[in-house]
Amino acid sequence: MTKFDKSIDKKLVSAGHSTLQRRFYEIRNNKVFELFVIAIIIFSALMIGAHSYQISATAMSILSILDIAITVIFLTEIIIRFIGEPDKKRFFHNFWNIFDTFIVLVSLIPVEDSEIAYLGRLVRIFRVLRMVSIIPELRILINSLVKALPQLGYVMLLMFIIFYIYAAVGTTFFAGINPELWGDISISLLTLFRVMTFEDWTDVMYESMTVYPLSWIYYLTFIFFTAFAFLNMVIGIVVNVLEQERQIEADLNNNEAQQPTMQELQLQIAEIKTLLMQQQKNR
Repeated sequence: MTKFDKSIDKKLVSAGHSTLQRRFYEIRNNKVFELFVIAIIIFSALMIGAHSYQISATAMSILSILDIAITVIFLTEIIIRFIGEPDKKRFFHNFWNIFDTFIVLVSLIPVEDSEIAYLGRLVRIFRVLRMVSIIPELRILINSLVKALPQLGYVMLLMFIIFYIYAAVGTTFFAGINPELWGDISISLLTLFRVMTFEDWTDVMYESMTVYPLSWIYYLTFIFFTAFAFLNMVIGIVVNVLEQERQIEADLNNNEAQQPTMQELQLQIAEIKTLLMQQQKNR
């Protein structure tokens, strides 16, 4: 075989691989394929719930077979996504790709009647979270919450300071009225959390007002700071970050909408070159 023939064979292999990659890329971005994977994830979640009931041995065997089939489907899906990735070096730069791969690989480990059976079942429960990696809207929500954490941390710190001050005041004045609610500062913090969530907070307030008639000022100011001011700040931060994430996602989608077209052109050019080389070889 001449060097020219070897070069042709290499390009044929390369063209075949590119065609396979293009097909897997199309499958990965197909809505039907995406809906199928979502349906399998939902079915997997229902199976997890079925294990919590008292079922017969036959039904348990069927569930075990279905669990194996679901794991195989998930493994196939990961392989399709990896092969269809244009830049495979960046496949594992995405956190969700790492998460999906980890869940699938751990699911492959046989755990029945073993010491790590509980760990395996726990991982199978987390397979439901794969819904987040499949549905873009859920990914945007999770990414927004994660990116908002640094800003939320300062709000939470300020809220804790307010909680601590009010808990110290409540312990000082109300411990003699009801030690079960205001006996020490840790219990007072729990009581204030109850007040902030409006869980029978009026009962706590009226009990204090029997001794301190103006204690309603204490409760109303605390509710204003926590339930109204700080919680609205938290919502505002999350909504702001969410809007930024939606804009970033929209920009990425616009870029990706143009990228497949260029990739298809490159693949078509490679196939044309291969056909021309085949014709030259036949001559």
